[in-house]
Amino acid sequence: MIAADRTHAVLLLIQSQKDGSALAKACQVIGVSVRTFERWRKNPSGDQRRGPLTMPANKLSEVEREIILVSANSAEYRDKSPAQIVPLLADKGVYLASESSFYRILKQEGLNAHRTRSKPATRSRPEEIIATAPNQVWSWDITFLKSEIAGMFFYLYLVMDIYSRKIVGFEVHETQTSEHAAVMITKICKKESVCPEQLTLHSDNGKPMKGATMLATLQRLGVVPSFSRPSVSDDNPFSESLFKTLKYCPKFPTKPFASTLVASSWVLDFVQWYNEEHLHSGIRFVTPASRHRGEDLNQLVIRNEVYTEAKLKHPARWSGNTRNWTHVKKVFLNCLNRKERSCSKEAA
Repeated sequence: MIAADRTHAVLLLIQSQKDGSALAKACQVIGVSVRTFERWRKNPSGDQRRGPLTMPANKLSEVEREIILVSANSAEYRDKSPAQIVPLLADKGVYLASESSFYRILKQEGLNAHRTRSKPATRSRPEEIIATAPNQVWSWDITFLKSEIAGMFFYLYLVMDIYSRKIVGFEVHETQTSEHAAVMITKICKKESVCPEQLTLHSDNGKPMKGATMLATLQRLGVVPSFSRPSVSDDNPFSESLFKTLKYCPKFPTKPFASTLVASSWVLDFVQWYNEEHLHSGIRFVTPASRHRGEDLNQLVIRNEVYTEAKLKHPARWSGNTRNWTHVKKVFLNCLNRKERSCSKEAA
């Protein structure tokens, strides 16, 4: 930076201090440290610092650096760390540089973490899916239910509509198979009168979800499959949240289930409560079943009228707008737009 620019920067920082700005914040905006500002204020016409007058005697030459990079990226050493490369080279009677030099050079070249084929595969985020009506996007997963035999579990297959949050179907089995999943999805699609190419079914990457029988059934039904990234539960948030609601429900049994029949009976009661009585926060505190049937529109209009009338009667008791009772028109799965995602969270 030339002297004129330094002088101008110093004057700006001094003025910002007089105006009440914090010095550290003002320096951050300009892109200098507080110590640099202090040095410039003492001597705005010139910078007294000087670099090293001589080249370090132990500095590696460009040729030596290139040899280190070629060795580290060779087929023999590309999957090994410098801590392994250096002793292996020593076994061959070769010394190129110290471990720390290897690490430093690889870091400068962006090769310190993974090199060539040793780099793990990257998984892109699933495509964004938007539901604007019932039976457009379903989410499903399988969770464990304890049995009376230690180490043995029953498996709850649970399918929900992300637009209405309604549980559209479930089954309890002693095993996890794609055959069970295929039969269940076929029954639910028939019950909900789902047409080909109407529905997207989202799940994680478990074997029952990606089994040949399940995928063939989805193709036959005209249902589009969607999958989360491996080991990323956030890609299937609706099912994960539903399982938490189920297992933290006050009526969830404290003792293990005696059989799949007993477990199915309890889940049936839970589904009835969840769909018909539970006021869901993500859909303006209406029940999933009423939203699935389209009854929530009138409910929300009535609530808004009640609040508007209450504000007119006692305006002094309201510091701002009334509570938001607008209808949630869109529900996002794997939302990519940050602004829309924040709106979706506000709706939740």
